[in-house]
Amino acid sequence: MDPATPDRTSRRDLEEGIERDFTRKMSYGDYLCLDQLLAAQRPLSEPPQHDELLFIIQHQTSELWLKLLIHELRSARDLLRGDELAPALKRLARVKHIQHTLTDQWSVLATLTPSEYAEIRPFLATSSGFQSAQYREVEFLLGNKNADMVAVFSHDEAARSALDALLHEPSLYDEFLAYLSRRGYAVPAGLLARDWSQPYRLDEQLVEVFAQVYAAPHEHWGVYETCEELVDVEDNFQQWRFRHLQVVQRTIGQKVGTGGSSGVDFLRRALDLTFFPELYEVRTRIGQ
Repeated sequence: MDPATPDRTSRRDLEEGIERDFTRKMSYGDYLCLDQLLAAQRPLSEPPQHDELLFIIQHQTSELWLKLLIHELRSARDLLRGDELAPALKRLARVKHIQHTLTDQWSVLATLTPSEYAEIRPFLATSSGFQSAQYREVEFLLGNKNADMVAVFSHDEAARSALDALLHEPSLYDEFLAYLSRRGYAVPAGLLARDWSQPYRLDEQLVEVFAQVYAAPHEHWGVYETCEELVDVEDNFQQWRFRHLQVVQRTIGQKVGTGGSSGVDFLRRALDLTFFPELYEVRTRIGQ
């Protein structure tokens, strides 16, 4: 072959410095505990159904992303508590990318047809995504508190304890409001010392505070940017909820959920929930 002609073979020789012997060295699989991770998919269908592995991996990977989401939201909340706005915004930027990944994953599960899902549904028994403790942690961190949800995890002391702790702690939004107060914004006192276990409710006085921010964004840029980041997070969360609803509807129609909920109707009602009501209400005031 002419030396000037590129070698078109599909073979790539290993370089001399590449590690080959891992009898006493850490490998990729060792670091990631892949022997445990890849052994965690245990289909229950009998006879075995091809599509059950898809269903299991879809939900297991979602739980891994939720774990990272909780990690980032907790950090953003702590940074706001310490008046470190810039790194908190960096955390929220990552949160948004994680949310996009979670939402995109629904397209894979949507390849599961109603007939295919019907073959594996009986083996789910009473298990349901409604019982995801990590999903509830995300909701609690964002401010959608519901004490009744804690009891759902009475069978799992670690999950119940984690949720109960978050129930009685300030949410990400609560810490943002405290940050605003320390910066001289007229946040109503009742929002700064309240029962954190109760769901957050819209406050008209706070809407006026945000109206001033949006009326002169360049004078309040850090706060203005944070408001928009929070709206992005909520918007992404609602897209995830809606995509979930769509996939459930195309897969089981109006059937009752495996966990006992009304299914699609129950999921649809979640679309009316909001984490940061003033940040949406203020939009009506802009330009008036």
